Amino acid sequence: MGRGKFKAKPTGRRNFSTHEDMVAGTSSRPKTFRQKEPENEDEATREVSEDESEEESEDENTKTKGVQGVIEIENPNLVKPKNIKARDIDIGKTSELSRREREEIEKQRAHERYMKLQEQGKTEQSRKDLDRLALIRQERAEAAKKREEEKAAKEQKKAEARK
Repeated sequence: MGRGKFKAKPTGRRNFSTHEDMVAGTSSRPKTFRQKEPENEDEATREVSEDESEEESEDENTKTKGVQGVIEIENPNLVKPKNIKARDIDIGKTSELSRREREEIEKQRAHERYMKLQEQGKTEQSRKDLDRLALIRQERAEAAKKREEEKAAKEQKKAEARK
């Protein structure tokens, strides 16, 4: 049935049951979604045993979507939700660190080790620094000695000039 240039949306074709249909019982929808209770106890026990056997068979033959049944490889990128209850948590167990966290901790430890060796003077850089410092101290000591000699020489000249 053409209504012009606009197409009808799928919602326009839906038929909803009216209140009158539901009261009259002509509605296609069920009034309740509960399971019908069996009239006999034998039927009830059969259904329970069937449900149990179905659950066992479902555990054994779980249906998979798409190619998951064909390929049986764990996806390392798939994050599985871990719902752990508070009473099940093991306090003594330490959680594994990520690669970045491990590398950061290793870097800090290496730096601390290096600084300890630096303080003790066991690294190449610290030896070079100590040699450089020794040269600077020696030069300063020589310069101070030279100044003292010059100062003493000036005082001698002043004393001779006064006489």
